[in-house]
Amino acid sequence: MPALVLIGAQWGDEGKGKATDQLGGLVDYVVKFNGGNNAGHTVVVGDETYALHLLPSGILSPGCIPVIGNGVVIDLAVLFQEIDGLEARGVDTSRLVVSADAHVIPSYNRVLDRVTERFLGSRKIGTTGRGIGPTYADKMNRVGIRVQDLFDEKILRQKVEGALTLKNHVLVKVYNRKAVTVDAVVEELLSYADRLRPMVTDTGLLLAQALDAGKTVLPEGGQATLLDVDHGTYP
Repeated sequence: MPALVLIGAQWGDEGKGKATDQLGGLVDYVVKFNGGNNAGHTVVVGDETYALHLLPSGILSPGCIPVIGNGVVIDLAVLFQEIDGLEARGVDTSRLVVSADAHVIPSYNRVLDRVTERFLGSRKIGTTGRGIGPTYADKMNRVGIRVQDLFDEKILRQKVEGALTLKNHVLVKVYNRKAVTVDAVVEELLSYADRLRPMVTDTGLLLAQALDAGKTVLPEGGQATLLDVDHGTYP
C-alpha cells in the first residue's frame, strides 16, 4: 500500500503532530524522517497532554510502530529524556525503532551552533542552538557520527578525531573557545550505546518490507516546506 505523507506547507506549527496522532490509530508505522529536537508538537490523549520534540507522535498510538528514520539527527540525551518522561507516565515506548544510519548530534556541534550565532550578531540565522544545522553539515561533508558508529569504539574514536581536527581549530582560533577533547566526546556517546542498541535496525529495509506486505506507513515531516533551502525562503 502507498505511504501517506504528512508535510507542513508553511513555516511550521501547522498542527502536524495533532494530525499524526489522529491518524496514528489507523496506520501500522509512523515515521519521523527529518529534523531533530528543534521542533515540537503537543499531543492530547484523553485527559493527558504530551509535549514531544524528537519522538514520533506515533509513540502514543499503541497499535502502530514509531520509527526514527535515517534523515533525523538525534540528540541522544533528549531522546532518552523523552522516553523516560513517557514511561514515567505509563506510556509503552518499547515499540520504538531507530535507524542505524541516523546521525547523532555530538556535543561539539551544539557548542559550535551557539558560538557561531553569537559571532554573527545581527546577521545570525536564528537557530535553536541545539547543534542540528552543524550536524546536517557534517552529514553532507561525510564527517558525521551515525548511530551504528556507537557500537564500535575504534570507528567512533576515529570519526570523532577526524571531525575535531577542523572543529577545534575553528573553536580555538576563530571563536577563542576551549578545544573539545576526543575522550570526552567518545565517553559521552558510548554511555548511550547499550541502551540504544535494542532499538536500532535497518529502517529502510523494515519499511520496504512493510509496504510490500500491504502495511500502511505514515511519514511525518518536521519543520515545513517554506523552511526548506530549495523550496522555501532563503537564507
